[in-house]
Amino acid sequence: MLLPVFTLKLRHKISPRMVAVGRYDGTHPCLAAATQAGKVLIHNPHTRSQHFSASRVFQSPLESDVSLLNINQAVTCLTAGVLNPELGYDALLVGTQTNLLAYDVYNNSDLFYREVADGASAMVLGTLGDIPSPLAIIGGNCALQGFDHAGNDLFWTVTGDNVHSLALCDFDGDGKKESEDFDIRVFKEDEIVAEMTETESKNHAMSIHAFDLNSDGVCELITGWSNGKVDARSDRTGEVIFKDNFSSAVAGVVEGDYRMDGHVQLICCSVDGEIRGYLPGTAEMRGNLLDTSIEQDLIRELSQKKQNLLLELRNYEENAKAESSSPLNEADGHRGIIPANTKLHTALSVNLGNETQAAHAELCISTSNDTIIRAVLIFAEGIFLGESHVVHPSIHNLSSSIRVPITPPKDVPVDLHLKTFVGYRCSTQFHVFELTRQLPRFSMYALTSPDSASKPLSYVNFTIAERAQRVVMWLNQNFLLPEDTNIQNAPFQVCFTSLRNGGQLYIKIKLSGEITVNTDDIDLAGDVIQSMASFFAIEDLQVEAEFPVYFEELRKVLVKVDEYHSVHQKLSADMADNSNLIRSLLVRAEDARLMRDMKTMKSRYMELYDLNKDLLNGYKIRCNNHTELLGNLKAVNQAIQRAGRLRVGKPKNQVITACRDAIRSNNINMLFRIMRVGTASS
Repeated sequence: MLLPVFTLKLRHKISPRMVAVGRYDGTHPCLAAATQAGKVLIHNPHTRSQHFSASRVFQSPLESDVSLLNINQAVTCLTAGVLNPELGYDALLVGTQTNLLAYDVYNNSDLFYREVADGASAMVLGTLGDIPSPLAIIGGNCALQGFDHAGNDLFWTVTGDNVHSLALCDFDGDGKKESEDFDIRVFKEDEIVAEMTETESKNHAMSIHAFDLNSDGVCELITGWSNGKVDARSDRTGEVIFKDNFSSAVAGVVEGDYRMDGHVQLICCSVDGEIRGYLPGTAEMRGNLLDTSIEQDLIRELSQKKQNLLLELRNYEENAKAESSSPLNEADGHRGIIPANTKLHTALSVNLGNETQAAHAELCISTSNDTIIRAVLIFAEGIFLGESHVVHPSIHNLSSSIRVPITPPKDVPVDLHLKTFVGYRCSTQFHVFELTRQLPRFSMYALTSPDSASKPLSYVNFTIAERAQRVVMWLNQNFLLPEDTNIQNAPFQVCFTSLRNGGQLYIKIKLSGEITVNTDDIDLAGDVIQSMASFFAIEDLQVEAEFPVYFEELRKVLVKVDEYHSVHQKLSADMADNSNLIRSLLVRAEDARLMRDMKTMKSRYMELYDLNKDLLNGYKIRCNNHTELLGNLKAVNQAIQRAGRLRVGKPKNQVITACRDAIRSNNINMLFRIMRVGTASS
């Protein structure tokens, strides 16, 4: 079995997901981790006599190999790596709710300190796209931002929501790295190249890492869990080949040659400050990384599977005997195997609902003969609580068909994985049909008759080089159209009604290929355009857009942002003035004490007490103002992202960049023109 080659116990609590290993002097690997109370610990067992004299770092009196970096704010993300290749050593990067610090640990100095309006909740360091220098890429309030070693802002783009996790990878195999945030969107520089919808996780993974633990030349997936478990899984089979347990949640999993012996160790840290290092197993240990007791558990698990399979085989044999020996009679009905030609049919449709049930998409499952459906299990991400749904009719309501209401919360295509139990009313064993059916992207929209009076005023207009028949194919693939729907050649117009909120969606195509999408929902318009672009393989698409109600709401948000910025500046100035006054009062109070003028000293300290209360109240107001400001900045970033989603390819990137430039120059009219026509020029 595999055992730790070293174990450390630091006397500090470690914040989850904020652990990094770096060679801050270019040679010795050191562990950095965020602690509570706004500090970052740096564990350096290689040069214990090192002494820091500057004010930001001080030596821990309890541990000579631990230094603490004072951040004086709650740390929200942390990483380490080469930010400036010319220096020859790693930098430590620390993010907070409002700032980003790039720190030179070796020289105990700041490389840069930048205010980040959108906050920093996730961070990764590396190269991105065609930008030659390494970037510290931070994700925050609906935005991604990249800084070079001098603190220059070289990369910025918006995301659909707050960023919780970041990774760099060559997603499409072109040698460029892309970053992805949690929802999950993949960016090549500032262009979204893929989108995936993630759902809730049944288990709480705190940290993941790729590391070749069994020395077979292929990295295993190392996962640290909230219950303190660390496991390694094979990339080929998913089998657990190693596991260990901490007494508290895992804070981070990293790697480094921490013993300086030429061998890289897997380093696991718990939130209680326990650190364990593991060397990869030798060739002789392959397949024996687990504890013998764990191997026994696996043997018992395999034995249980064997018993289950034998029981299933015996059921089949008894079922066959019963079918051959028992004559069919009307009283008992069928008991055994269903006919070999039994088929399972599925159909998707729109149900407009009634007084007791809301409108929904509907899945109908039926058999091809007189067999009945005893139960249906449906597995689908993002639709059902727990990602699964079971329909089990009572014995009195059994029939050859079942209707299942489905209400997807988002407009994304979803695979429905079905397991259907089919047999007869008196059957004790059932045949299980397994099949997959895809729910179309816009399944929550019902085809309705056009009504010019209710036609939305908001629209998106663009032209594509596609025949009308191809547009009809796209409609059939992405909407649940009735079987008798007959859409004629262009020009034509179709109208849909949302089953969620009753909103209208009009899609009109002309002979010239000009398409107009009318809807008051800018997100829906973006989804329609992105779906068309994917179906028709459109690389670049410019549009003309008009959303008067949404744009007016955005204008009000921008006014609020200006107001909150003004309040923020005033509060900061007041706080600075009060800080200066506090210093003056302290000096005067101490002077009075030294002169034994107790009356004056008491008066000064009373003034200090009142001033401190004012500072606390001002701080609360500043915090509330900052929270409101972040909420409105999020709305602005989301508006830019929505304007970008109305375009495809280069026009999309140009809109995002131009919108940011307009906000920087505080040119609101230009911002709305860019959102409408995609360019700032008239």
